[in-house]
Amino acid sequence: MDRIACEWCRVQNPPGATTCQTCGAPLDVRNKVSDSGWREAPRLRDMTEFRFSGSVCQVEGELVPVAELALAPNDWVYFEHQVMLWKDEGVPLSAMQTGGGFRRMLGGMPFVLSVASGPGRVAFSRDAPGELVVLPMPPGIELDVREHAFLLAAGSVGYSFIRIKGLANILHGGNGMYLDRFVTGPAPGILMLHGNGNVMERMLRPGEKILVEPGGFLYKDASVQMQAVQQELKVGLMRKMYLAEMTGPGRVGIQSMYVHHKTG
Repeated sequence: MDRIACEWCRVQNPPGATTCQTCGAPLDVRNKVSDSGWREAPRLRDMTEFRFSGSVCQVEGELVPVAELALAPNDWVYFEHQVMLWKDEGVPLSAMQTGGGFRRMLGGMPFVLSVASGPGRVAFSRDAPGELVVLPMPPGIELDVREHAFLLAAGSVGYSFIRIKGLANILHGGNGMYLDRFVTGPAPGILMLHGNGNVMERMLRPGEKILVEPGGFLYKDASVQMQAVQQELKVGLMRKMYLAEMTGPGRVGIQSMYVHHKTG
């Protein structure tokens, strides 16, 4: 029997399925791609369900989407504490140390991530309109995400962080732009992000470059190099314009609604 390939995550689904069992993307809607190569992240339908490990995720709502998880025994997820919307009384919470100490404080990032363990139900959302972006993480994947954008990650996904260095970036963003880095080992996992507004993704060829407003950047493959580049344009008496230069190969995701980084 012919199986249905998801155009977002490429996983094969059984005949007759209308949404991907791995990422929730609609299977009866074609990819929407602009002339310049940007494709829209799939808009997950209300009450869509998909699975990871032994757990089930149900997406509720569309304006400010909620990810409700039915965690299986021995499954766990981690997240920033403020994104948990509710949980069953019996779902235990614990803390996951992130490392980085003072550097994380300078970057406005949390010292500790929270952990919810199964069995039981727990739900997450960010208090902003936008899209839930589901990124299945096969073994051996490294993905960088802007700070305070990730909603949750499965326990099988490793976590660290990096800073985009350079004098131009320090002048532009205060202490530079900190990125969450998510890495899978031999086991697969899943990563869920919240993108403000609409989310679009583009695949860069080796050596291909694009320039992105730093506030619009959402995620990238670790293989994509990123640096702040000053433009020959003044935007104020003592201010200059900086853009994030992305160099392929790999994926780059952007969001259409954002807050500008400090410029002075």
